[in-house]
Amino acid sequence: MRPETVIIVGAGPAGIRAAMVLAEHGIRPVVLDEAPMSGGQIFRRQPQGFTRSYAKLYGYEARRAEALHTAFDALGPRIDYRPGALVWNVEGRRLQVLRDGVNETLAFDRLLFATGAMDRVIPFPGWTTPGVYTLGGAQVALKHQACAIGRRVVFFGSSPLLPLVALQYAAAGVAVAGVFDTTPRRAKIAALPGVLAGGTTGLKGLSYLARLALKGIRYHHGITPVAAIGDRTVTGFAYLDAGGRQHETACDAVAFGYGIKSEWQLADLAGCRFAFDADTHQWRVETDAEGRSSVEGIYLAGDGARIAGADVAAETGERAARAILADTGGPDQGAALSTIARRLARHAGLRQAIDRAFPFPAHLAREIPDDCILCRCEAVRAGEFRAAIAALGPDEVNRAKAFSRVGMGRCQGRVCGPAAAEILATELGRPVSEAGRLRSQPPVKPIPIAAFQESKGDAA
Repeated sequence: MRPETVIIVGAGPAGIRAAMVLAEHGIRPVVLDEAPMSGGQIFRRQPQGFTRSYAKLYGYEARRAEALHTAFDALGPRIDYRPGALVWNVEGRRLQVLRDGVNETLAFDRLLFATGAMDRVIPFPGWTTPGVYTLGGAQVALKHQACAIGRRVVFFGSSPLLPLVALQYAAAGVAVAGVFDTTPRRAKIAALPGVLAGGTTGLKGLSYLARLALKGIRYHHGITPVAAIGDRTVTGFAYLDAGGRQHETACDAVAFGYGIKSEWQLADLAGCRFAFDADTHQWRVETDAEGRSSVEGIYLAGDGARIAGADVAAETGERAARAILADTGGPDQGAALSTIARRLARHAGLRQAIDRAFPFPAHLAREIPDDCILCRCEAVRAGEFRAAIAALGPDEVNRAKAFSRVGMGRCQGRVCGPAAAEILATELGRPVSEAGRLRSQPPVKPIPIAAFQESKGDAA
């Protein structure tokens, strides 16, 4: 049998573990990663020339981060690693890749998407004001470039990142003006047994809350965001407390987010089948128990398949790699796959508890005020979107996009799409699953036209 070309898209925990397993079995995968250095989001490396210690950068995760980076670097020539490579299209058994300003076409036999996730956003009044960031964006600024987004920062939303990023900023010497969680306190208490059953990972999350309290930083539960205050830049944050009373907190920056959502645009272009997860209000790519998609030869791993964190991402990366080995006539992987399945089963309860502790507040998306910007790329307000629905009667979100331009901008609805679907479903009086999802279009991210003046063809 001829050697097969295996391509991995993404060099976070899932992609790295997959590359390690494949290399151990004599397969030299091509590893494409948009970032300039491996590690993914949670284990993102600092820029060349920066000298902060692993302990400073990663806290509790320092040993794991260093071990992951060291293991990947040690693969050396056993993999074909191509950083700074943006995969912007999938067409048949070929990828379109932009690297160093040049467009390439790479053919594959087996393809593993380990594309990770991005911040999940619900627009609110003032969210486009300079000084407003997502939680992930605030973390990247601090971790990757040693920059804070402000001197006095408000953190809000519903996400495991919420207490973590606030604590990271406090540890860096930034004044944390407050941490505001949209989840009621009773939901956190109900989720507590499941979190405690999660062992050290669950206890680690609880320790973030304890350390914030020791620093005198108040953690508010059950809030409703009202607005980021300020015209040219943020000067404050207005919110309703759990009793419905309005307050304002002075700040010069805001970081917010509602968990993360899978980056599945490339899998969509590849023709993979999707299903709606009602528990998390997310669309996800359907896979079998070992990461195979509905398209022959295409696999998924990590948060790009299902949000579950770095530990699970690494396990599913190994699982997908072993499925590839099994599917290409390699040695039997049954025992190894069974072991991985048992390890993943132990994570499942904790993940469910985390989802209960930080639920997606869909009601905030459904109730976005009419005068609030919904789609920042196209500057479409929520009221204009509702008016288009009322006047033209779209029955799913892609028709609503055509009628309103919501989701037609640079982000292709990555940011506004979930909220737009919630609004559409509410206006139609249907479950959000029936509103559908915005279909992906190539290029999945903006690319310069000049890249097509010089193209490389067809070999990995």
